[in-house]
Amino acid sequence: MDNKDINITLIALGCSKNLVDCECMSTILRDSGYNVINDVPASDIVVINTCGFIESAKSEAISTILDCAEYKTAGRLKYLVVTGCLSQRYSADVLNEMPEVDAVLGTGHYQDIADVISDLLSGKKGINDTSGRPGGLAHMLVSRDISTSSYAWLKIGEGCLHRCAFCAIPLIRGTFISRPFEDILAEARDIASKGYKEIILAAQDTTNYGIDLYKKRRLAELLRELSSIPGIEIIRVMYGYMDGIDDELISEIASNPKVASYLDIPIQHGSDKILKSMFRKDNVELITDRLNKIRAMIPDVIVRTTVMVGFPGETEEDFEELKSNLAKWQFDRLGCFIFSPEEGTKAFDMPDQVPEDVKQRRYEEIYALAEEISAQRVKARLGSEISVIIDEVSDDGIFYVGRSYGESPEVDPRVYVAATEGELNIGDIVKVKIVDCTDEYDMTGVTI
Repeated sequence: MDNKDINITLIALGCSKNLVDCECMSTILRDSGYNVINDVPASDIVVINTCGFIESAKSEAISTILDCAEYKTAGRLKYLVVTGCLSQRYSADVLNEMPEVDAVLGTGHYQDIADVISDLLSGKKGINDTSGRPGGLAHMLVSRDISTSSYAWLKIGEGCLHRCAFCAIPLIRGTFISRPFEDILAEARDIASKGYKEIILAAQDTTNYGIDLYKKRRLAELLRELSSIPGIEIIRVMYGYMDGIDDELISEIASNPKVASYLDIPIQHGSDKILKSMFRKDNVELITDRLNKIRAMIPDVIVRTTVMVGFPGETEEDFEELKSNLAKWQFDRLGCFIFSPEEGTKAFDMPDQVPEDVKQRRYEEIYALAEEISAQRVKARLGSEISVIIDEVSDDGIFYVGRSYGESPEVDPRVYVAATEGELNIGDIVKVKIVDCTDEYDMTGVTI
């Protein structure tokens, strides 16, 4: 059987960085002559790029593997390949406890995907390609298959320099590695040539970009260079750290019209005691001062954060301090995780583990606070006129659905757009007046 007769579906789970890795594997397989499709029942091979960051992500990965495995008996599926974070952490367990899986690849071996497929087709079984260091950039391509519609992710680094007590990312992805400056610019030019107007920079810590390769932070410089590429109109920065949001970066965002006035800065907690136990570099004073500076220099900025509840040793007093500071800081967008003990991390067997029912109650209280704050922040945008990039058409076919500079894909509210004149296209950027907002903080606007 020729490669062109073999159908392969790739499934990306977890974060945007996983999606980029999956898109690179798709391109490698397509360049090797395989027929890459998006149809599990019609596939001969399925590749699942998994997340293994927290317990819920591991559960989702296992469920997806088992769901796909059913097509081995009820369809044409012959081989099931598991890649990414779950396979990096638990390669032997995946192969030994899930006989449906034929091969696993770790996070340092995405570039081997075509060779692994070839080995399977030649009759090899139980392939474990997770040797060597985790992470790396050997699989990254300047031109890759992009699966998103109106925007494209642009991965600028891999791994993490930080060693937060709760986080398994350094174990799974290795230490932080910056992608070469010129490679990023070359990929951005390729993205622009395909008609994408918005690029979203991603890494485990974008604010540390350049620190390893060039011995200094170069994110602000990278933003300047990216903004000079014809066709790129919106550049969004995700996943920064407060200690890396320096004056140069704030000034670049404030002065560069192509850089969205938007920052995603996971702070994890609002108690100095818990932040110290987490091995975080931030403290309440730093977070407060940096937020004040960001908002003073970028008045229209939208700031998103994420916090964690139930970390070992978190008392009611610590939790109340977190809530008090969140009320003071007034983040526009707020996500929350429940701590889960991850093998190999410092927090796995820390004393004073918080009971599950207490974790759940605190989680619900944080979301109630987040809803209250977000409602106020969104309502403040009623009557405003904003530029919106169109992502899709709503299910009912009545509205277009898009985002302004203040909304990142997947995690933030959406803007429903009624076109007053003519049809709109995916990727169009249109001027919209906000006329309504819902209890879920989605907004409705009309073109002007």
